[in-house]
This record gives sequence, structure tokens and C-alpha cells, in this order.
Amino acid sequence: MYYEEDIVEQVRQSNDIVDVISSYVNLKRSGSNYMGLCPFHNEKSASFSVSPGKQMYYCFGCGAGGNVFTFLMEYENLTFVEAMEELAEKAGIELPTQSNSADDRAKRNLRDAILEVNKLAANYYYARLKSEHGNVGYKYLQERGLTAETIVKFGLGYSSKSSGELYRFMKTKGYPDSVLQKTGLFTYDERKGVYDKFWNRVMFPIMDRNHHVIAFGGRVMGDAKPKYLNSPETPVFDKSRNLYGLNFVRGKQEKGMIICEGYMDVIALHQAGFTNAVASLGTAFTSQHCSLLKRYTDLVYLCYDSDEAGVKAALRAIPMLKEADIQVKVIDMRPYKDPDEFMKGLSPEEFADRIKHAKNSFFYEIDHLKKQFDMNDPESKTRFMNEAALKCLSFENEIERSNYMEAFAREYQIRLEDFRKLVAYQSAKRVGIDYDRRREKRLKQRDGQPVKEDGIAKRQGIFLTWLCNDLSLFEKTKNILSEQDFVDEPYHQVAVVMYEQYRTTKKVEPAKIISQFDSKEEQSLVAGLFNKEIVALDKERDQEKALNEVVRSIKSNSIDYRSRHTTDMNELQKIIEEKRRLNLIARPPSIFFNPIQNF
Repeated sequence: MYYEEDIVEQVRQSNDIVDVISSYVNLKRSGSNYMGLCPFHNEKSASFSVSPGKQMYYCFGCGAGGNVFTFLMEYENLTFVEAMEELAEKAGIELPTQSNSADDRAKRNLRDAILEVNKLAANYYYARLKSEHGNVGYKYLQERGLTAETIVKFGLGYSSKSSGELYRFMKTKGYPDSVLQKTGLFTYDERKGVYDKFWNRVMFPIMDRNHHVIAFGGRVMGDAKPKYLNSPETPVFDKSRNLYGLNFVRGKQEKGMIICEGYMDVIALHQAGFTNAVASLGTAFTSQHCSLLKRYTDLVYLCYDSDEAGVKAALRAIPMLKEADIQVKVIDMRPYKDPDEFMKGLSPEEFADRIKHAKNSFFYEIDHLKKQFDMNDPESKTRFMNEAALKCLSFENEIERSNYMEAFAREYQIRLEDFRKLVAYQSAKRVGIDYDRRREKRLKQRDGQPVKEDGIAKRQGIFLTWLCNDLSLFEKTKNILSEQDFVDEPYHQVAVVMYEQYRTTKKVEPAKIISQFDSKEEQSLVAGLFNKEIVALDKERDQEKALNEVVRSIKSNSIDYRSRHTTDMNELQKIIEEKRRLNLIARPPSIFFNPIQNF
């Protein structure tokens, strides 16, 4: 669902951010803002700031920040549309049921129709499971140890041996082929005609967060291939953005989430009381899955099969989860293959003990790295130690890295000082390579003049913070700078919105600017931009000088940037003239208070 910017702003402005957040967080006034304990990380002293003036929040501890939509999405694990609907209802605003776009209406109608068909199909499969024809499926599930309650909870079903039964049923309900073809439930073949994609299979409905049936998985009865068959991607189903069992998860999972490989693993764990278990849907684990999990937890337990394929899957998933800033531990299933077998052989209490003693992902990786080397051979053992040292460099936090180095030294009975030297050596090698690359890049970017990396970008951010805090700078610098002079993202996008806001309303609305960004990371970065404090200088002249230098550097960088990215001679002449005029401005006098016309 797409909402016009005007209605988004109406909903945002109708929900005071202090009122909304105070229903979740205990806030206390501190000057012009409110402070409280951050709900997005554990802390003992309040660093979570809510600004009624800017209608935004920002945590000085973890960097989380945004507007009222961002908060609700992060805290309640909602989509933007869901957050819109909740806040609109709270404010008594009736949202439009459809957009003005015919294309949007068509997409929405198709999506709704597919969801209707999927729901009807799930009910059909469930009814068949309970019928005489589905006895083979029901018996199979009982043999797998599932209770009647579990079968109902997951909506399990059975697709009949007749390969056209569901299609004929849907046609009696009046659904056209234009819709049925988009559901992924049927195969359209010019020679064979139309037939059901799933037949003679136990069916696993796949649901989204709101319990809408978006797809299916099917386990064949017998020895036919493939053993498991999954729905293709459709307008309502994206394998890389959904997890099986996630519809049963609500709120932040402080105890972590368990990631399994298959449907039966998830179901077996839920039946045993581990309702924080989910699985990827017939596809490899992806970075999108990591982003989805991050909304629910900061800790993940990998519970993949104990065979070689499961080990490889775990080793692929670990770095992706770490990149998403998720702590990873690995549950040892041996001597059983998977959680389903484990629950049949042992007890939920013993599984809980396996969770308690789950292996740290670093040492899990180290254990499997060690298998590649002959630890009785000095040369091979040295190579292993070098590889382990490189893995230690993956920890950016110095204290965390030091802790892992100490733990490794204890585990492998080597002198800590020796291992520290090895890590330092590998770090020096890496830095050397990276430095050469950065230096080469800087040389290219600055026409042979090396500059401090990201220095200009930081100045752009500093000046935008200044603009937000002192609107008079818009007028003082209007003959020098425009939004086009901010060439680095996200500062360019922020500048475009800020300048437009000032031109039309003579004010800046940080919360509205945050709405221009989609990702949590970008929203937090922009929120941080508007919450930075500029160090106050003792003398007005000193402050004037500092602003002067920042503006000069931004303008100079903009000129250089445009000169490198244009082949138009007329444009190039304009750029040369701008550079000449910038160089003519006397340095100690301030550019702000000199009448520079038509720069």
C-alpha cells in the first residue's frame, strides 16, 4: 500500500512522539527534551532522548533514532504500512482505501485475490487431511510424533493424489485463470493443460506476520522426488524475506531465536515449548533474513543438521549474522541429525541444556578451520595459527578482540603475548594493503593531492547540523552554498529536503526529513545528525572563522567534484569561474558578512 506524502505527514503530526513513546518508555523531562532508558539496548543510565520540538528520538548509547513511525516499526516489529494504520487509528484519521493510481489498485486487487485463494487452499488441504482420502497424510504426521493440537496450530493439510482436484475446486468458486496462475499453486502447460502443483503431499501453509497464508511447502508421500516442494515466488511471497514460523513470534526475543533448516524441525521445537524457532523457506540463508531477524533479536542459535551440508550452511550464515550485529551460537545436535530427531530421542530439558551450552560461533568456526590442518606438523600448525589470528581481526571492538585472543590462547595452550604479536602482525599486513588502496583512491579523487579520508563528508554533516540549529545561516550562506554542493550521501538527500523546507516554510522539520529514508541505519544516521552538539567557541570571531572554513571546504569540494564529472564545456567554464571567485574571497574576513552577489 502506498500513501501520499501529505497523508503520511498528517498522521505523523497528529501523533506527538512524546505521547507515543511514553506509553513504552518511562520518560523524564530534561531541559527541552525527555530522557529515558533506551528500549533497543540494555543500559543502566538514561541515554535515550526524545525531542518534542524536533519530533524525533535518538539514543546516544546505541545510535538508534528516527521519528514516530521508526519507533513503532522497531519496537513493535511492524512494517511501515502497519505503523501508519496503527497511528492513524490512534489519531482518528481515516486512511484512503486505495491510491489514485490504476496500477496500484490492480496490484493491490491481485494481491488480495491471491491471499484469498491461498486461505481457501489452506482450508481445503486441512479438510482433506481430516477426510478418508487424507488418512495417509494424517497417519504420517502422527508417526512423526505430532499432536492434534500441533496439527491445528500450524494448519497442516494434505493434497490429494488427483493432480487436478484443487484446480477444479477453485474454478467452482469462480476464480479466473488470470488470478490462479499467479498463486503458484498450479502449473499451466500447453500440452498437459492445467494441473495442481502439489499432489499426494502433506502440506505446510507458510504465513506472514499477520497470519496471512502466503505460500506452501509440501512433503511427498512415498519416494517420489523432490521430497519437499515449495511454492515459487509470487506477488505475496518472497523466499528471502520470510521465515517459517515467524507468525508465532511477537515482540523482542530476549532469549534469542533458533534457526532451523526445515518445517518439521520448527514444528517439533514449537511442540516442545521452544516457540522462538523459525526456518528459511527452501532457500539458502540470506542477508535479508538477517535484517528480518534483527527486528526481533540480537541473539541467534543456529540449529542446522549435524551433517556436512548443515555444517556448511552454518559456516555461511555466521558471517552474515555477525555483519547484521547479531550474536551467534551453534547448538550441537549430535548424535542426532536434526531437532526433530533430537526431540524423539531425548527431552525438551536436554535440548534446553544444549542451548545453554551452545558453542560460541567464533570457536565453532575455529574448530572447523582446525580440521583443514595437520596439528602435528609445525608448518601446518603455524598456518592454522595465522588463519586464527586473521579471524580475530574480524572483531572491530578492541576489548572484544582482546577477550577472544585470551580465550584462544587458553584453548590452544599458547602464550598470550605470542598470539597478540601474531594478530598485530596480521593487522599490520592488512592495514598496509588497505592503506595503499585508500591512498590510491584519494590520489585519483583529489588530482594527486592526498586528503584525509571522509574529511569533506564530515564537514558536510557538521554544517547541516549548524543549519538545523541556526536557521539564519541559510540567509548568510545563500550566495555561496546550495543543496547541490553537498555531494556525499546521505548528506545530499538531507540537504535537498532541508533547503526545500526552509524555502517554503522558513523552518526545518527533522522528523519529516527522517521519513525520506527507508532503512533503519539511514534513519539512525540522520537522527544522529540532528542531535549532534556543535562545540561552542568562546569568541564570536572564532566561531565565524570555523564556519568560514567549513563552508569554503564544502564549496571547494563541490567545485572539484563537478569538474571531474562533466564533459560540457559551458558547464566547465561556469565551474572555473566559481573557483576563481572562491579564491578571490579574502581569507581572514568572513564570507558570511561580505556582500557576495551572484556567486
